Amino acid sequence: MAEAVPGDSAGSRTTRTGACWVNGRLVGSGEGSVAALDHSIIVGDGVFETTKVIPGSTGGTPFALTRHLERLRRSAEGLGIAPADDAVVRSAVAETLAADPYAGRLRITWTSGTGPLGSGRGDGPGTLIVATEETSVWPESDRVHLCRWSRNEHGPLVGLKTTSYAENVLALEEAHRRGCGEALFANTAGLLCEGTGTNVFLVVDGVLVTPPLSSGCLAGVTRELVLEIAPGTGHPVVERDVHPDEFSRASEAFLTSSTRDVMAISGVDPGPSPDSTGLDLPAAPGPVTSALAAAFAELCAATPDP
Repeated sequence: MAEAVPGDSAGSRTTRTGACWVNGRLVGSGEGSVAALDHSIIVGDGVFETTKVIPGSTGGTPFALTRHLERLRRSAEGLGIAPADDAVVRSAVAETLAADPYAGRLRITWTSGTGPLGSGRGDGPGTLIVATEETSVWPESDRVHLCRWSRNEHGPLVGLKTTSYAENVLALEEAHRRGCGEALFANTAGLLCEGTGTNVFLVVDGVLVTPPLSSGCLAGVTRELVLEIAPGTGHPVVERDVHPDEFSRASEAFLTSSTRDVMAISGVDPGPSPDSTGLDLPAAPGPVTSALAAAFAELCAATPDP
């Protein structure tokens, strides 16, 4: 069993190899099955989705797969590449999960295919990759770091889940160095945007708030579901501009993602000053976070594809 790593963005998990499917066949995870000149490798020209897998007696079920495939299509179209065939993706997902009955998460990657050593694209078919791994074990709560770089809410990739993730990798590495499990970005207007792989919610003056999509944040699938189920818990969400300073007034806050579900924020490291001690949210998980986490867990158990 691999040991837990403090602030590990992937959570604690064992090292068992999952299943991999590439362009029509199952392959070994270490097998050279993607072209060296695939444009996702050359310039990060691709899109992806990650879903958690709900275990069952007859195998795992990818949670909210329809919503994830809809966003995969939107991302591909936004990037200007032909969307993957939905039926082919679903078949590949089923075959991959059948090969890995212990999968905890599943990733679908769709690229523009092989291309030249530059930004120009080739004219061949795209590359479809489906892969699994074990369930991440996240802490009940974690600290977040407000990173020094900004999201460009006016950029061409806003709202697209692309494989161009180097900016997120850099921000998350800095968060880990500061003992935090996630990094949060503000946008160019100085307003709270999103994490490297999460959306963020705060309870400010008794009101549950989250940055709007106009902030530049990704339309997270879990974010979307929380917006839908929150009124039933007595805590409807207000989408509005949120300034990072509002953490100092927040009674609680939490992150959402397809693998973290609803996870409390225990503290905020405002960085980048190495002398900063940040602030704590000692109630984590607070009553609003707990109510929404319970409601989301019930949804997952009752409706695998809401």
